[in-house]
Amino acid sequence: MFNLCCALFSLISVGAYAQQWENVGGLSTVSAGGSSFNNLVISNGKYYVSYYDTSVAKGSVQAFDGNSWSYVGGSPGITNSYATYNSLSSAPNGNIYYTNQGSGLEVRQFDGSAWTQLPSATTSAINYHASAVSASNILFTYSTDSSGMVRRYVNGTWEQVGNAGFSNGATFAEMVIGTNNKVYTCNVSGGVRVYENTITATTSDNWMLLGGSIVDAASSSEQYNSDIAIDGSNNLYVAYVSNSTNGQKLNVKKFNGTSWTQLGNANFSEGKVQHVAIAVSASGNPYVVASRWENDDFLKNKVYHLNASSQTWEALGGSFISDGQATYNDLAFDNFNNALVLVYSQNGTKVKRFSLNPVCNNTDPGTNTGDLGCVKFTYNGQNVSYTTVRGADGKIWLQQNLGSSRVATALDDTSAYGDLFQWGRWDDGHQLRNSATTTAPSANSPDGLSGIGSFILGSGSASWWATNATSDAWNAASLSDMTSAVGIDPCKAVGQGWRLPTPAEWTALVAVEGIANPATAYASYLKLPAAGYRSNTTGGFTYEGTRGYYWSSGTANSGGKYLYIGSSIANPGSGAPRGQGESVRCIKDFSGLATSDIRLTVNSVGFYPNPTKGIVNIKADSSIEAIKVTNVVGQQINIRFSQNLLDMNGLPNGLYIIELKLKNGQSVSKKIIKN
Repeated sequence: MFNLCCALFSLISVGAYAQQWENVGGLSTVSAGGSSFNNLVISNGKYYVSYYDTSVAKGSVQAFDGNSWSYVGGSPGITNSYATYNSLSSAPNGNIYYTNQGSGLEVRQFDGSAWTQLPSATTSAINYHASAVSASNILFTYSTDSSGMVRRYVNGTWEQVGNAGFSNGATFAEMVIGTNNKVYTCNVSGGVRVYENTITATTSDNWMLLGGSIVDAASSSEQYNSDIAIDGSNNLYVAYVSNSTNGQKLNVKKFNGTSWTQLGNANFSEGKVQHVAIAVSASGNPYVVASRWENDDFLKNKVYHLNASSQTWEALGGSFISDGQATYNDLAFDNFNNALVLVYSQNGTKVKRFSLNPVCNNTDPGTNTGDLGCVKFTYNGQNVSYTTVRGADGKIWLQQNLGSSRVATALDDTSAYGDLFQWGRWDDGHQLRNSATTTAPSANSPDGLSGIGSFILGSGSASWWATNATSDAWNAASLSDMTSAVGIDPCKAVGQGWRLPTPAEWTALVAVEGIANPATAYASYLKLPAAGYRSNTTGGFTYEGTRGYYWSSGTANSGGKYLYIGSSIANPGSGAPRGQGESVRCIKDFSGLATSDIRLTVNSVGFYPNPTKGIVNIKADSSIEAIKVTNVVGQQINIRFSQNLLDMNGLPNGLYIIELKLKNGQSVSKKIIKN
């Protein structure tokens, strides 16, 4: 059982579809109190987090089993005393190993039922250290003992691996083991150093400096650390803080088999950083986190990923993840859910994750503003999944532009721009930003577009659909419904109820979302990027990254109506020639429950007994992701929740409101009487 500090249910579970960082298990803070020195490993689908736990002044380990967090071993505080330096590693057989600064380098093993304290790897005083487990389930440790020492635990005995003192110490020690049966250490000493040896090395097998030299000059302190990761092909990656000459910014290098090479753009963070960590997927996709150490962004953390096409580092999931100082970051890759998991300290240990390959169940957003859902459909001949959102107007919208690869991470996120449509046309290929251009067809209307997939250029009467009859419509569902006066609505491809927004709907959204410029458009729940437009006369692109142009289904004397988002204005009643290429964002006609919501009736969620004297059992057909308890005056109550049991013992008698967030996306509210 553990204290549960719950947040409002605006987030959904990973393995779902949201393009944003989410609280794992619905908890905003996992630890019972303050924390530091976080470590994160993922083993057999479970998340394990270790940290120095100020609530008990000892080291604690918790696990997330897919539904809830619990203390590994049943209680907090598994060390004898303080554990400000600790490490965590997992073995293929499922064993978890925890090491900490104590009586030398203390080591504990969890076999699935209980912790066992193993002999200390060294009885000498140590601070920095690391641990890793080989494919044959052998534990290795690396510590500051003897100016840098690696040991392995075999048949109840610690053995020295390679020569002692090889690394000039082990400041900010890190270690990984590859499937090539080689072990690699990483530390900072006169620059970032990575050493290599085999897992069977004896004291006569010296450690070798990988690449023959340091990785790079680097800053060095408890906060200016380095980190190492390895992919499924045994490629090595190192993240670190550059030296003061290079601005103490974030940098990543990769070993190419011979030497260390720059990965992506050098020193790519916006300013000085601290608390660095790196994780790499088995296929070699790197991710790195750091906390910003300057200006008004004092120690807020940010995660970056490498754009494979541009080879530049980009923010993943927004400008910052924490809303305050974030320290002791650690990252891990969840291969089962294809998700990135982050742990950090901000008034306690927090664990968040980000879905990298969302699985969509065609579930509409919940009824709360900002709730997310997703929809699968076929677009331009490809099967796609798009995030949906409940806007501040209460309507369901796509949270990304048609043709985009993701929800915008910035107002000038090129991957979120999507396609640019000519008014009245559909996904026939003309909307692609690299489509060819052509002249207007002889029947200059939708029924004259047979076989034409190019962007139509022209001015005046030679422009696309230049008659500008205000009775024309852009709402046909398919080719069979198209006429000379009715074009096909590209939003119909999304599914039942989806369509282009009307000018009135854009007007309402702009008002309630407070959209007045590109920055506020991106800050809205719809995450509208400034995708610019394509000229109907030249085919060129204008105002990409600085202004937004979004079609509506309405007509104007000049052609079609659209939402214009300029530098200091948002006008939902603007008009432009129909040949102009603009973004399309779709809205859903109805806001009813999705199929999965309908299946879960009120009767399938039970709370008993009610009234209760203390313990409430909650039964639901879907797993519970998060829970919130408030009293009758609206105050949020911290309460213990585990194994679907809500412990209200100790609370005053009275009426309480229990709100559940289920993994199928539904929210359920119930009044409970405690007597």
